[in-house]
Amino acid sequence: MPERRANPRRVKLHRVYSAAELATCCGVHKNTIRHWQAKGLEPVSKGRPTLFDGATIRTFLAKRSAGRKRPCPAGTLYCFKCRQPRAPAMGMVEATRQNATTGNLSAMCEACGTMMHRRTRLAAIGTIMPNLDVQIREAGPRLCERTTPSLNCDNLKD
Repeated sequence: MPERRANPRRVKLHRVYSAAELATCCGVHKNTIRHWQAKGLEPVSKGRPTLFDGATIRTFLAKRSAGRKRPCPAGTLYCFKCRQPRAPAMGMVEATRQNATTGNLSAMCEACGTMMHRRTRLAAIGTIMPNLDVQIREAGPRLCERTTPSLNCDNLKD
């Protein structure tokens, strides 16, 4: 079974949940709720059945997801193969302009050679990639901007 992350927005704020109801609502096993309780999820009372307040659950799940975020430091992009932020190989980064203000950064990982990507504002490239050679290029034409129709179009029949 794949690892799932509980969505805090599925939990109603003004409702009280039992462990089984909360597990059904979040799409996890009821033992996961017991693990959350051991890691700091506070029940409404200490007695049985164990009940949890919706607002408390949302706060707990939001703290857990915020604790997992690891922003990339300046001069790095996230490599999905290495699973950590890495510096670009040879200090070279390519920025592809998408519109007037935003673009995509791409570079090769220095450790494994995998392509890394990051979406950014063009004005922030200097702070995100300091002391690196960033080449800015225009994005390629889109299909909708073509002046001539596609050759495999069935609309033009003689």
